[in-house]
Amino acid sequence: MKRIFQYIILLFYSTIIIFPFSIFLYAYSSGITGVTKKSNNPGCICHGSNPSSDVTVTISGPDTLTLNQTANYSITISGGPLTAAGTDIAVSNGTLAPVSSDLRIQNSELTHELPKAPVNGVVTFDFTYTAPSVPGEQTIYANGNSVNFNGQFTGDQWNFAPNKIILVSVPTGVENELNIFAYNLEQNFPNPFNPSTKIRYGIPRNEFVSLKVYNLLGKEVATLVSEEKSRGNYEVTFYTNNISSNFASGIYFYVLRAGNFSATKKFILLK
Repeated sequence: MKRIFQYIILLFYSTIIIFPFSIFLYAYSSGITGVTKKSNNPGCICHGSNPSSDVTVTISGPDTLTLNQTANYSITISGGPLTAAGTDIAVSNGTLAPVSSDLRIQNSELTHELPKAPVNGVVTFDFTYTAPSVPGEQTIYANGNSVNFNGQFTGDQWNFAPNKIILVSVPTGVENELNIFAYNLEQNFPNPFNPSTKIRYGIPRNEFVSLKVYNLLGKEVATLVSEEKSRGNYEVTFYTNNISSNFASGIYFYVLRAGNFSATKKFILLK
């Protein structure tokens, strides 16, 4: 009987010690990643089998950025039991970074370091997003959980945030500069032509440039450019009546060569 009584006392004190400890683990466990819509994951199902419309999660911040630009964004979570809240944030391309110690980077995503208590009925997590070096649309994904801290997962709720679409564009004034720094041979205009037509091309560096005209047999019939050129965009006018050869109507080719670059376009002379 004495042994049984000692066992009951031991079990009682073990329960007192272990139960608060389990609450502590639940209450202060750090977040996880890979549970946003980016991963086609069912979501934060440890806090409920399905997203709840009682929980509202929103992503705030600029809708447009330029290449490599960094901007401030925030996640807000409201509704549900909201004794505290956590989040997972992911992006299609670019770089996420925490603003303060309530978020941490894991697997290129952001998640809460500890569940965060609300202020005026809302939990807010701040972070930065740096756009990639290529233009196009990028997407920020997020979800948020709203927990009751009852020591279990029962009664918790969560929801996805609407995806945040960000248009990443080339800064004003840079687009033309990028075009200068690329090899380019444009289609002549007008085409067909008689007796003249304009040809535009571009080179990204100072080098020797050759622009020549050939007939269908591959015979060179005119040289339009054959000299060292500085980087930039150029326009050449081809006048058939200034060439000593007697050009007949038909198909011709013009070929641009600059360094290791070569491009060919077809044009038509109609008389």
